[in-house]
Amino acid sequence: MKFTSLLHHINEELLTEAFFDLKKTAAVGVDEVTWEDYESDLENRIIDLHGRIHRGAYRAKPSKRIYIPKSDGRQRPIGIASLEDKLVQKAVMWVLNCVYEQDFLGFSYGFRPGRSQHTALDALSVAITSKKVNWVLDADIKGFFDTIDHEWLLKFLEHRISDKRILRLIGKWLRAGVSDEGQWSETTVGTPQGAVISPLLGNVFLHYVLDLWIQDWRGRNCRGDVVIVRYADDFVIGFQHRYEAVACLEAIKERMGKFGLELHEGKTRLLEFGRFAASNRAERGLGKPETFDFLGFTHMCDVARSNGWFRIKRISIAKRMRAKLSDIKEKLRRRRHRPLGETGRWLGQVVQGWQNYHAVPLNMVRLQQFRDEIVKMWLAEIRRRSQRSRWTWTRMQRLARKHLPTPRILHPYPNQRFAARLKAGAV
Repeated sequence: MKFTSLLHHINEELLTEAFFDLKKTAAVGVDEVTWEDYESDLENRIIDLHGRIHRGAYRAKPSKRIYIPKSDGRQRPIGIASLEDKLVQKAVMWVLNCVYEQDFLGFSYGFRPGRSQHTALDALSVAITSKKVNWVLDADIKGFFDTIDHEWLLKFLEHRISDKRILRLIGKWLRAGVSDEGQWSETTVGTPQGAVISPLLGNVFLHYVLDLWIQDWRGRNCRGDVVIVRYADDFVIGFQHRYEAVACLEAIKERMGKFGLELHEGKTRLLEFGRFAASNRAERGLGKPETFDFLGFTHMCDVARSNGWFRIKRISIAKRMRAKLSDIKEKLRRRRHRPLGETGRWLGQVVQGWQNYHAVPLNMVRLQQFRDEIVKMWLAEIRRRSQRSRWTWTRMQRLARKHLPTPRILHPYPNQRFAARLKAGAV
């Protein structure tokens, strides 16, 4: 079924709701218009914007290119859309979500309503521990958002969307280009990372390129268990048999090539992993089972001490934790002479925010390490405030207890939360 008329859903009420859903402190685009600026005459601006959209007079502005550092030292390009583009994209995204949430498959978790990184992590842990998984393909698509083929993307959208006005809107955003330090450049492929509509467009693209295809491929070619979890352009596939994993990897490379995509050689690995990985590798005279990284955690084969059952241990990726601590150290240096209470409140929010994501079962060592490093760095900066500092470790511990949250596990075990969601019909 195709939807032939969708633009009428982009009305003044929806545009207003989209505006108030935007982040007030978000970075401005090339228009230099802030959220507060737009709000000052909101009613008239929304009426004008609504009219331009429905007359076809709306024009997308180029994205403002900025760069943010990655954990490996490289720079990630981010596109900051203008405020009007953000709110129109959000309104269109809400409408299209109603269409595609009926189509997207259950193992797709990235940027979908009611799903998060932790639902994907839970699903992966439950799948590997409950199925006959002996091999894991940890895959990453090289520069995915920068290499999406516009022609293919619009063809995929046309499978479900026949409203040419919606398709023209999306085409305008894709072709708007980027402004890098005032210099405009054309965009013939890709969709800007940071744009409101980009995650949905990426999910639509991979729905047709990967999800539907691999669902069919494993049904026709695999005799053993196969499990899949995808979050945006990162995906993990578990196999019972190695020969099926090897065949799948080659088939995926060929499939990606047809649509202008490529697997990242340095981040795509096939490794032995699962309940029998340790014993099988020991028989062959090999070491411990390999580990893989997914959504901020290193996944390791482990055994519960209480009953000897196989389980997956997830710990925060050490490299990313070091990068985070390095960033905090630099910000602490700039805050060296600020009042201790002010710095303590800021650090407390930073530590709590990090714990909110990383406080999963069996990750207590990393949580404690992170907090301890924060305390040491803070003490070092306090002592540098004066050449005659009398700050002792005992005194510092009292200050840390006052401002920094104590490490504790905040998330339940994956099988508990995953079962609860299944019972509630959320998955």
